[in-house]
Amino acid sequence: MNPKAYIETTVVSYLTAWPSRDVVIAGYQQVTREWWRDAADRFELVASELVINEASAGDADAARDRLAALESVSLLDATEEAAKLAQQLIESGAIPEKAAEDAAHIAIAVTNGIEYLVTWNCRHIANATMRSQIERVCRNAVTNRQSSARLMN
Repeated sequence: MNPKAYIETTVVSYLTAWPSRDVVIAGYQQVTREWWRDAADRFELVASELVINEASAGDADAARDRLAALESVSLLDATEEAAKLAQQLIESGAIPEKAAEDAAHIAIAVTNGIEYLVTWNCRHIANATMRSQIERVCRNAVTNRQSSARLMN
C-alpha cells in the first residue's frame, strides 16, 4: 500500500496556474507538474474540505481547473480532534493566529495519520524556522492521544 500524501492548496494552485514569467514561480510550477504526473502511482493522494473551499475561491476558470485536479483525491474528515490540534498550534505560537487555515491543514493531516503533507507554503507550513515547534506540538498531541487510548482499553 502506498503512503498517503495530503495535498495542500498551494500545490494545486501551482499545478493549474498559467505559466508565470517569474523564473522562481515558473520553477515551482514545473516541479509541481513533474511531481503530479506520477504522484498517484507513488502515493494515495488525500486532501480536505478546507482544500476544496480554498481551491474554489477566486477566478471562476482557475477555480474550475483546481477543482478538476482534485477530483481523484480522497477527502479527509476535519474532526474535533483536528480542531483541537489546530488550536494548540496557534496557542503555542507554532502557527500565528492569522494563519488558522494553515494550522488546520497540518492538524487534519496529523490527526488522520498522513505520512506526508505536500505544500509550497513556506511561510507557515513548511517554514524551517517554525518546523521544530510545529513538530513538537503535533508529536505531543499524538502521544497524548495514544496514552488516552491505552487508558481506555
